[in-house]
Amino acid sequence: MTTIRPLFDRVLVKRNDEPSKTTSGLFLPETASKEKPAEGTILAIGTGRIGDDGSVTPLIVNEGDQIIFGKYAGTEIKINGEERLILREDDILGVIEN
Repeated sequence: MTTIRPLFDRVLVKRNDEPSKTTSGLFLPETASKEKPAEGTILAIGTGRIGDDGSVTPLIVNEGDQIIFGKYAGTEIKINGEERLILREDDILGVIEN
């Protein structure tokens, strides 16, 4: 089992599942072209951003946070056969609070 520890100001994200139904209640077939959701859960975070003076500023987000990120943000990777996303904290647009 492989694990990934993001470095510096990067986070490891699991995208939320793609919706199988529209908001009006229509079911989407598997063959329909679906956009990948721009929401996910943070699985792991780096130690923080390193400033010009060498100081480390911790990240604002935490593991387990539900986030929204840009459509083309980050780098997709496969870990143990599952798709994950590594992105910088700057790519995170917001934290979903319930």
